[in-house]
Amino acid sequence: MLFPTFAFLIFFVIVFVLNWMTRQKPFLWKIVILAASLVFYGWWNWRFVFLLGTSIIINWLSAKKIRDESEKLEKLLARRWMQTAVIANLSLLGVYKYYDFFVLEISNRLKQVGFDTGLPLLDLTLPIGISFFTFQAISYVIDVGREDIEPLPLLDFAVYLSFFPQLVAGPIVRASEMAPQMSARSDPRYLQSAAAYRLILGGLFKKVVISSYLADVIVDDVFANPSNYSSLDILVGVYAYAIQIYADFSGYTDIAIGVALLLGFRFPQNFDCPYRAKSLQDFWHRWHITLSAWLRDYLYIPLGGNRGTSRRLYINLMLTMILGGLWHGNKGTFLVWGLIHGLALIAERLISERFSESQIRTLLSPRILSLIRWMITFHVVCLAWIFFRAPSVGDGLSMLSGLFSFRIGVELVTSTLLLVIFGAIGMQFVTKGIREAFQAKTNKGSAPAQAFLFALGLVVIDSLGPDGVAPFIYFQF
Repeated sequence: MLFPTFAFLIFFVIVFVLNWMTRQKPFLWKIVILAASLVFYGWWNWRFVFLLGTSIIINWLSAKKIRDESEKLEKLLARRWMQTAVIANLSLLGVYKYYDFFVLEISNRLKQVGFDTGLPLLDLTLPIGISFFTFQAISYVIDVGREDIEPLPLLDFAVYLSFFPQLVAGPIVRASEMAPQMSARSDPRYLQSAAAYRLILGGLFKKVVISSYLADVIVDDVFANPSNYSSLDILVGVYAYAIQIYADFSGYTDIAIGVALLLGFRFPQNFDCPYRAKSLQDFWHRWHITLSAWLRDYLYIPLGGNRGTSRRLYINLMLTMILGGLWHGNKGTFLVWGLIHGLALIAERLISERFSESQIRTLLSPRILSLIRWMITFHVVCLAWIFFRAPSVGDGLSMLSGLFSFRIGVELVTSTLLLVIFGAIGMQFVTKGIREAFQAKTNKGSAPAQAFLFALGLVVIDSLGPDGVAPFIYFQF
């Protein structure tokens, strides 16, 4: 783990120094950030830099055309340009993520009745982060079409779409959030370094230590061969995966937000203690917040949102969650994951319409009611995670079968594992006041003290982490 960690740190230090040196030269500063972003993305596969560049050019030209037509009062033409840009983005995403899947499925079905489509498989490698920068591009052209923002200059838009800290795994940042920060750049001599260091170290600890530990000691084994383990092992493995994916994804976005902060950008929060939620609606206000907001503003509301009949509302909820599931990939497991969340959200709506809060409180005390709501929400989320993680729907059903087979025995569960799982869940309930007090205390440290503690934290994390490079779960999306 030591080499890739320090390789990235060296890369970032170079970018940070160049960022500081160009503080009074806005144009040169943007060139530095853009060049660093392209190098960062191209380090994995340089060919996909051209894909990213194509996305930048297409969406920048489309937004410019949309605004030109709007200024001519050609609203219909502007709308068509916006729709064309959205279709182009979705087509790009669809070819890489779904083309081979659908061609294979259709070919297999037609072969059963004696037809051969002759359609070739492309065997395309999925570019890292394509879903994230494509969603950012879609939000940009739609916001320009809605006249919520002005089109950005080409260089500004290129920096926005390719910005390396969040390019490959989010958070999904909107142009309206980033453009003002490029226009009124923060002075790199006066940065919130303590907050940035805290985010980066916390993110690294969650990702490198917690997530990797849980994957190694139980998650990978249980999901690979559920029939080999007891019901208790499977149950704890499911809980462990819930913590693993949270630690993995929130850890990465914490690192991204912290790195961006050191470069003068403040990004939106992406996680807010999701496992303390007491309803599925509350969960989606806390989990992958930028994706939830994107789905709400660019899919759920355009579909009709809460307007219309209850039946229409339920259809909109289900469509949003199914498409949110398919955004993650073309496997049936993601469809089931979306279905579970959609059905749970609809069930919550039905219950709230049938029973008032006062009626429920006459039956149960507030504390008992709060505990029941939390337990139901957490376990519905964990149920959905089974299919999200399983290689196939059949494997997910095998996990459920093993879970309810009540096989006796314990092979993988240890006291250390339970301590990590329950400790991670317990941290979700730390009050905002305690967190703010800790943040205020760390903010008071001098620059040398902060640098020393940051370096010490890296050494500790590296010593506790696994050998080699720990992969990020969300890189595949």
